[in-house]
Amino acid sequence: MSSIWHKEYTIEEVNGRGQKTLVDHLDIRITEILDSALSGTMPVDETTVQPARILHGGASCVLAESLGSIASNMVIDSSKFIAVGQSISANHLRPCLEGETVLGIARPLHLGK
Repeated sequence: MSSIWHKEYTIEEVNGRGQKTLVDHLDIRITEILDSALSGTMPVDETTVQPARILHGGASCVLAESLGSIASNMVIDSSKFIAVGQSISANHLRPCLEGETVLGIARPLHLGK
C-alpha cells in the first residue's frame, strides 16, 4: 500500500509546525505517521480539564480538529492549498480523568483528486 501523504514527513517536522499555537499550549503531540493515518496524544491535565477535573469536551474537539487539519494539510500540496476544519461534533462515551492521556487517530473518509 502506498502512502497518502504529499511528501515524506518526520514526526519532529510535523510537531515543530505546531509551536506557539493551541496545539502546543495543550501539549498535543503527533506520535505516529502511518501510510494512511496520523495519530497523536493529548494529556488530561490542568490545561484540558473542566472544573470537575475530567476531560473538557472542547479539548477533545481541539485534539480531533488538530489531527484532522494536520493530516489534511499533509495530503495536499501546501504551496498551493490550505486545509482547515469546517464542522465538528463530539460525544464522550466515558469520562477521561486528570492524569490520563487521550489518543486520537485521523484517517481519511475520502481523498479527492
